[in-house]
Amino acid sequence: MASLEERLTELETRLAFVDDAVQSLGDAIALHDRQMLAMRNAMERLSEELVEARNALGQVRDARDEPLPPHY
Repeated sequence: MASLEERLTELETRLAFVDDAVQSLGDAIALHDRQMLAMRNAMERLSEELVEARNALGQVRDARDEPLPPHY
């Protein structure tokens, strides 16, 4: 049977790996959060540009205002 010191060393080693994994996952989540925010901002800008382009062309219609086709 492993001595208490060996078991403690094993647990400390495992804890170090778990800490590293948690840190890596946290970093990945933070990166994804920044990317999602950038994409959301880009989508909002594109949406605004589309509205401006439609207004410039005299097409103020919004697809959400159109009646649904009969099969809905």
